[in-house]
Amino acid sequence: MQNNGGINIKAHISEIFSSIQGEGILLGRRQVFVRFSGCNLNCNYCDTPLSRDSNYGNEFDIRTLYEQIYKLITPDFHTISLTGGEPLLHADFIKNFLEKYNLPTLLETNGSLPDEITKLTELVDYVSLDIKLPEHEAVLDWEDLMNKELESIKILIEEGINTYCKLVVQPSTQADTVSSIAARIKDEISDTSKLPLVVQPSSPLDYWDGKTQKLLEISEKAGEHLNILTIPQVHKLLKLK
Repeated sequence: MQNNGGINIKAHISEIFSSIQGEGILLGRRQVFVRFSGCNLNCNYCDTPLSRDSNYGNEFDIRTLYEQIYKLITPDFHTISLTGGEPLLHADFIKNFLEKYNLPTLLETNGSLPDEITKLTELVDYVSLDIKLPEHEAVLDWEDLMNKELESIKILIEEGINTYCKLVVQPSTQADTVSSIAARIKDEISDTSKLPLVVQPSSPLDYWDGKTQKLLEISEKAGEHLNILTIPQVHKLLKLK
């Protein structure tokens, strides 16, 4: 039961740690990462498979979570990263947490839950929205997932939230596939001038030996529609968490 402004709501969290953001437009920023347990997708490239289990990790209430985060804040702290799993499975918990503690926040989401995103639009500062390709095998109905991701993007852009899309590509990914998705985003979002698309080569980068030319082709074709950045998982190159 919820009372005291939601302070008794609890969520399973698999880990809380401080590190350097290794992906996206906040690359290089010092963050406290809060990895929520449970995910509604099943991507074949997932690098945190344990976080798919909704009961993995420990159960936290919002006060205990804040205490753990506070211990990890350093002078170079920039933002909290709410990640997973899929953190929007815990949108009510996050809403209560941010309403009480009002910390600068990056939400990392797959964008499949637009109704849950609306609960947080006045509370988060940045959003990284992970676009899925059909080849990621995240769901059986990819078209439905894509429509939900587009709906989430529209909500975020209309609310003026600093948002970027991330798209993981594999050596087998076709440039035309990425280009068609970039074109669709441009066609359906009224203003994409502040919506970069981060193309992220899958890890480990050894998979890309002799194939990195494809990244240039993907960037060129997708760049006809959106502002493209190609950024690998830098934290893995630095051997950071």
